[in-house]
Amino acid sequence: MSQSPADFRTQLSTLTEDGKSRKWLYPRVVKGKLHAYRSRISYFFLILLFTAPFIKLNGEQLILLNVLERKFVAFGIIFWPQDFYLFVLALLTFIVFIVLFTVVFGRAFCGWACPQTIFMEMVFRKIEIWIEGDQLKRRKLDEAPLSIDKVLKKTTKHALYLIISFGIANIFLAYVIGSTELIRIITEPLTQHLSGFISISIFTLVFYLVFSRMRELVCTVVCPYGRLQGVLLDNQSIIVAYDYERGEPRSKRITGAENIKGDCIDCKLCVDVCPTGIDIRNGTQMECVNCTACIDACDMVMEKINRPSRLIGFKSEEEIRDKTGFKLNRRIYAYSGVLTLLIIVLSYLLITRNDIKTTILRAGGTLYQLRDKNKTVSNLYNAELINKTSKSIRFTIIPDDPDAEIQYIQPQDSIVYGGTAKLTFFVVMPQRRIKTYKSSISFHVVSEGKTLDYFKTTFIAPPNL
Repeated sequence: MSQSPADFRTQLSTLTEDGKSRKWLYPRVVKGKLHAYRSRISYFFLILLFTAPFIKLNGEQLILLNVLERKFVAFGIIFWPQDFYLFVLALLTFIVFIVLFTVVFGRAFCGWACPQTIFMEMVFRKIEIWIEGDQLKRRKLDEAPLSIDKVLKKTTKHALYLIISFGIANIFLAYVIGSTELIRIITEPLTQHLSGFISISIFTLVFYLVFSRMRELVCTVVCPYGRLQGVLLDNQSIIVAYDYERGEPRSKRITGAENIKGDCIDCKLCVDVCPTGIDIRNGTQMECVNCTACIDACDMVMEKINRPSRLIGFKSEEEIRDKTGFKLNRRIYAYSGVLTLLIIVLSYLLITRNDIKTTILRAGGTLYQLRDKNKTVSNLYNAELINKTSKSIRFTIIPDDPDAEIQYIQPQDSIVYGGTAKLTFFVVMPQRRIKTYKSSISFHVVSEGKTLDYFKTTFIAPPNL
């Protein structure tokens, strides 16, 4: 039963009137053109989600978010803690993109690309319908007393839920610890990876509870994006909306009647198909995830009564009220400008990012050392080189000044994959070249004839006057 226009703003559609208990939803499935498009997009994302951890690019996992080892991989490019500024900038770019997308298209991401919606509607809901039947059969089964048939169906459904949740938990861990480590946990004896098995078990239980019990509450209560939507939308945002100018006043369609009112025949099919239980005819609501199920349902009814489709469709409030098309406003221009600037800066930083990050510091407590009867002078330095590539690297540090010479105390000419090299060395310069007490000296890190990094420091020495 749908909410009345008087209380839909102040009460969740999934709660009873006293707010003390939850109303379980039994959304009806109506297949239309938009449902077909959604299904194709959803299956594409499902395939991508399950295969991405096992796809290798540049020797690395396609996507890896290893918080424990502070290693992140995106499309074969490795990011270490030293690249945290890039991660922050990329996250800020993504947030601005989401804001811009929401300003223009509302909450379409939730209904078409969000993993929660995709798994719920395209996997778990389909299993439930396959085992328990359509909307009425599922409701009757839940209300029916305990029987062998009910136990068998419920046990089968929840067993499949647990198996799929186990698979999702494994894939989730593959993104966190890496697919190689996950395969080791699965193939090697349990006693060697007890912590990994416990982690998989916990995530399995979490995903099972999300898709078997919480369901739409994740979108309406837990997810902050739905609440952010109310701040970002305006009258020009394109959202799933009911054309009240065309649909009202609602009336039952009587064959042969001449006094026909609005196009809406109040069949409530748009409410029956809604996975969050709202009545879209009441207006824009936080719970709407723009899944477009109500559009397919309404189009089906409009076709039967020979009326134009899209009584419910992707429309803005301004388009419904003033019969005008979509227009760009200042907010869209502003967000687009900021997003473009962020993308340009992020792209530049990624393109100019070096394979090796070098940090050089003067050895603590030292100044300069005069050598060879004051003919040369040296400074002692400590340097750390970090390998950001996906392979081991052999390197050489070359000073830009041809008169400068490097004398290593701890020589090292290679860095393993993901490792660091710590060096201590003297830089020796002819005293005759020194003109000021403090001067700048620069170096190149070279590997196989290619410059991997450039760094500089200061060189102190008594000036040769």
